[in-house]
Amino acid sequence: MTSGSTGQTEADRGDQSGIRTALAGLTTRGRSFLAAGVAAAVCAYVLGQSDLLRVGLLLAVLPLVCAAVLYRTRYRVAGSRRLSPARVPASSEARVHLRMDNVSRLPTGLLMLQDRVPYVLGPRPRFVLDRVEPGGRREVSYRVRSDLRGRYPLGPLQLRLSDPFGMCELTRSFSTYDTLTVIPRVEPLPPVRFSGEAKGYGDGRQRSLALAGEDDVIPRGYRYGDDLRRVHWRSTARYGELMVRREEQPQRSRCTVLLDTRGLAFQGAGPDSAFEWAVSGTASVLVHMLERGFSVRLLTDTGSSVPGEGADGFAGANQESADAAGLMMDTLAVIDHSDGTGLSRAYDVLRGGNEGLLVGFFGDLDEEQAAVAAKMRQRSGGAVAFVLDSGAWVREPTDVPGALDRSEERLRMLREAGWTALSVPRGASLNDLWRQADRARTDAAAAGGVRGEGGAA
Repeated sequence: MTSGSTGQTEADRGDQSGIRTALAGLTTRGRSFLAAGVAAAVCAYVLGQSDLLRVGLLLAVLPLVCAAVLYRTRYRVAGSRRLSPARVPASSEARVHLRMDNVSRLPTGLLMLQDRVPYVLGPRPRFVLDRVEPGGRREVSYRVRSDLRGRYPLGPLQLRLSDPFGMCELTRSFSTYDTLTVIPRVEPLPPVRFSGEAKGYGDGRQRSLALAGEDDVIPRGYRYGDDLRRVHWRSTARYGELMVRREEQPQRSRCTVLLDTRGLAFQGAGPDSAFEWAVSGTASVLVHMLERGFSVRLLTDTGSSVPGEGADGFAGANQESADAAGLMMDTLAVIDHSDGTGLSRAYDVLRGGNEGLLVGFFGDLDEEQAAVAAKMRQRSGGAVAFVLDSGAWVREPTDVPGALDRSEERLRMLREAGWTALSVPRGASLNDLWRQADRARTDAAAAGGVRGEGGAA
């Protein structure tokens, strides 16, 4: 009994709320018709004019009927949104497709669509649609563009309905949101060869099993279908069962891309700032290395990496490389300055093992942090550093006496530790610097400063 009474009460409240909503949607015309109808009915009652009463009832009922029909119709219009693409580079356009379906048995009146978008993506789009027949569909689209990377919510979609007589207007807001991810710009890089232990998966594959002789082979038990030519007879005689040589397993080379995000290491803001260039360069190297078949890892000065990343990073040159690139791009889309003051956390992570090729994007380095960065070279097969003097990106280098000398001193410290270190001037092309790094490595090797086998990058 109690539950039934409660349900009836909630239903009555819902009906009262619906009635208030429908009446609140009456336009000036609708309210005028309603007022005129009530006035005509009162006059007809006082004067005893039945014809005037019928006219008054018609004037009063018409806006009420329009409001009731429109109130029921607004919940029978379905809206959806589709992004193409959902992940777009900075300064590129994406298209948002809106679709409205009339799932009722009655045609709609005039419809006005309005989608809510952040101001950085452009003005708020508005569309006016004619009546939609029962079961009909209408599709519209608009473009969005942002020079700033990030994740931007789109929605909710608002729909304003109007009856054919203009008596009532009601607004409905859909609850669904979509997210547009603006990722850093990626610059295609040429294939070059850096020295060190890191080799691409396709060039000079490293072997996980060193087969220096028969005694170095680690055999395993014979399995049905194994080639009899791989039978290891010495182990077979030792263990009393058929043993075969293990197949050589290629070990994928690794590359770690280190991004310096310290807020004190970068000056300026906006799409043309030094920090945005470093983020874009990091994205370009990550995608390039994945395409070359490296196992790639993204590391920041805080010691953090991409969520979901394995111990050896993301593997490239397979069907999962696109998903891996998407995860790293999503991380770089929202990466921001850190509150850290040093690179010691990143050094602790790199000190744990051989990282293969190490590519670093550094901001301003003082003498202490340059020394920490120099020690990172000890655990990598090859190391390339792009050092940005962020002050030169917001002012002329000659404005601060000795700034150029300090920058060259930091580069010298990195080069003496084995880094291929380059200074990044304002507006530089990463493609050109990538080639310049290869030439610098080649010149150093010819001079006897670097020795080792080359690896494709």
